[in-house]
Amino acid sequence: MPNAEMTWEQAVQSLRDRPDQAELVRACYYDDPLIEAARRYHRGGEWQAIRGLIPRPPGRALDIGSGRGISAYAFAADGWTTHALEPDASDLVGAGAIRSLAAEGGVSITVDQEWGEALPYPDAHFDVVHCRAVLHHAHDLGQLCKEIGRVLKPGGTFVAAREHVVTRHEDIPAFQASHPLHALYGGEYAYLEREYVDAIEGAGLTITHNFNPMESDINLAPATMADIKRRWAGKFGLASLAGLVPDAVLGWRGARIDSPGRLYTFVARKPA
Repeated sequence: MPNAEMTWEQAVQSLRDRPDQAELVRACYYDDPLIEAARRYHRGGEWQAIRGLIPRPPGRALDIGSGRGISAYAFAADGWTTHALEPDASDLVGAGAIRSLAAEGGVSITVDQEWGEALPYPDAHFDVVHCRAVLHHAHDLGQLCKEIGRVLKPGGTFVAAREHVVTRHEDIPAFQASHPLHALYGGEYAYLEREYVDAIEGAGLTITHNFNPMESDINLAPATMADIKRRWAGKFGLASLAGLVPDAVLGWRGARIDSPGRLYTFVARKPA
């Protein structure tokens, strides 16, 4: 059950107040100034990988569970007509932060303070729906995905980035115990890989990519697949040959990771 004594904003602020967590705070883009964190995300490997998965030229994008707005900023900076859905009003981790970021960054982001299970948009409205570490927070995973399918245009793309996966439901307590924020506010959860797939496909979407923890820079961020290849090659004194390590080797290794809460990314299309 959630910890009623601490809000999400208070939990993040608590993490920010701990000097020993500075690296994690930066990796999660909880650091300030927010505009610099957003620009770092926009330059980073995670966004470059997402950019390669979404259609061009830019159209209309929805970022669900937008938080501080870093991914909404990336969409807007790339020329997308951007809506950020974020029910939390917080100036640190919610709608207030997104509005400040848009103003400082000189981009246009429409902020809507609603929940994803009842999206306030017409059918077939968006070319892309994106959510970053959001599905595992859903009150109703199936309903959220159905709403995403409803508001996507035919041929549109859905990206669910960095979702926590467990092999067995019995692994969820171990994941929650290891999460640096769960003990503070109690809001973390994880699903089986199959449960995500079933919810997405149940919304009438076709999965085109199902990236395991090592198959994409999206899941590895702030590290990259190239970093992992250099590290592996360096162990054998062959750092200069890191580029010869096939991506498939990382995918093979990632498929064997069984740690509770490991990250997956799902990409789907709405049939035209």
